[in-house]
This record gives sequence, structure tokens and C-alpha cells, in this order.
Amino acid sequence: MTKIDAINHRILRELVRDGRQSNLALAERVGLSPSACLRRVQELERDGVIAGYRAILDPEKTGIGFVAYVTVGLNTHTKAAQEAFERAVSRAGEVRECHNITGTVEYLLRVETEDLAAYKHWHTEVLGVLPQVQSITTFVVMGSPKDDRA
Repeated sequence: MTKIDAINHRILRELVRDGRQSNLALAERVGLSPSACLRRVQELERDGVIAGYRAILDPEKTGIGFVAYVTVGLNTHTKAAQEAFERAVSRAGEVRECHNITGTVEYLLRVETEDLAAYKHWHTEVLGVLPQVQSITTFVVMGSPKDDRA
């Protein structure tokens, strides 16, 4: 298992900032030789600390004009109800994140659509018709001054 020491923390921070930078640039930023840096990155990948790399898309340029966080309460608290809800949500392209949470509701979703009309359709015709759903509360994102999701 990889030890997450101060150097590995710097490597991870730099890769989160820019996962496409060259090994040479990364090595310079974290103060290692290129070969030592590459060995550490490969070890972090092999041990699953780095689970993958992905592109960060510009929402406006990809047609996403509406983002909301949605809490969902279920009407029954069984494993079967949760699994059925999670299967349905996994098929919904509008749902970018789904988190099973504690508190007064069971789920927190991040939903992205083209506009408010598209969200209303999804809310009413997709989420609202699931038999497990008891309550839905929508929090519209007005801006994101900090968003470190990769």
C-alpha cells in the first residue's frame, strides 16, 4: 500500500490541478527527478490511489445552462427500494452525482440540464414518477465560486 507522505500529497494536488501535465513538469513542481516522480505516480495508480483521469467540461459550451442539487426522500426505507432508486438514477444522464446521505432524506443528487424547462420535464416525468420517491427538494445553483471536482 502506498504511503501518502508529503511528496505524494504534492503530486496528487498537482495532478488534480492538471492531470495532463507532463511528468517532467510534474517532477519540477514537486521537487523530484523525473524518474522518481514517474515511479511514485505509477505506484499511486497501481495501488488505486489515483483511480483515473478525466476531462473537465465547460458546462456552457456543452449546452448545460441549469444546475441544481436535489434532495430525495424515499417512501420506504428498504434495501430493495434504495437499490431500485439507485438503478433508475444511474440510467438518468441528467444526474451527474448521486450520494446516499444521512439526515431527513436519503439522497443528494447533482442534476445538470440544458435549461429550466428541461429540468422541469426531468423532475416531473423521470424523478417524480419513480414509485420509491416521497419527497423532492431542489436547490438551484446560481454560481460556483469554488468547484474542485475533477
